[in-house]
Amino acid sequence: MGFEQFLGGNAVFLAIAAFIILSIFLGVRIVPQSEKHVVERFGRLRSVLGPGINFVVPFLDRVAHKISILERQLPTASQDAITADNVLVKVETSVFYRITEPEKTVYRIRDVDGAIATTVAGIVRSEIGKIELDQVQSNRAQLIERVREQVTAMVDDWGVEVTRAEILDVNLDEQTRAAMLQQLNAERARRAQVMEAEGKKRSVELAADADLYAAEQQAKAKRVTADAEAYATSAIAIAIKESGLEAAQYQLALAQVDALAKVAQGPGKQTILVPAQALDAFADAFKMLKGRG
Repeated sequence: MGFEQFLGGNAVFLAIAAFIILSIFLGVRIVPQSEKHVVERFGRLRSVLGPGINFVVPFLDRVAHKISILERQLPTASQDAITADNVLVKVETSVFYRITEPEKTVYRIRDVDGAIATTVAGIVRSEIGKIELDQVQSNRAQLIERVREQVTAMVDDWGVEVTRAEILDVNLDEQTRAAMLQQLNAERARRAQVMEAEGKKRSVELAADADLYAAEQQAKAKRVTADAEAYATSAIAIAIKESGLEAAQYQLALAQVDALAKVAQGPGKQTILVPAQALDAFADAFKMLKGRG
């Protein structure tokens, strides 16, 4: 029995086996973790195959599109925008997105990268046009958040999720940059003058406080001195009242003697003329002292 006879007698079985093997090969689809496959049947959407082993109907179903679901980054784009205070700026943006529903991306948009880039450019121009230049620089985080929210809402029908939308830089033309630098220098000079004026004002206030404090202390000293003199006068008055005129004369004599002693202590050699009343004061004081003893 030759090979030709064996082949001729089992051709039908071999054909059936080959058909079964081919059907199994065409009916089993293994999808990588990073992809989703869009299956069509007679040109119409049949299903979307997720990662792992999937089964389709051989010869009827075919994988029309293999879509990567990895996060993608659009090339850095630069577009002009005008702020609310009529300043022309050049904004550099970068967008990250990933496809979550491949059937929408395939059948609703032809160039998803170009569509997202155009959408981001329009939204950025619109948002920057609502605020002034200073707010663009200081509130960049809020601006980025608003842009991301609007882009997410716009691209939802395309089966795309925008994960990040960044404003990388905001550039100005040379004339605007020079004007801003001049304004910044003027503001710094104004602040320096204000600080200097505040320093002078504070210095004057402190000097006035010091003078006021000195005057208060002098007034207190005078009041204390006046109180002491009043007390001394009161004590003398009491002594006169208790001891009579003799005590007053005794105190007066002692004062005259003390004054003469101070005159005699002067520097150098000098001639001191003592009036007769002074000698009488010595004698009176001595008599009173002797009488007290």
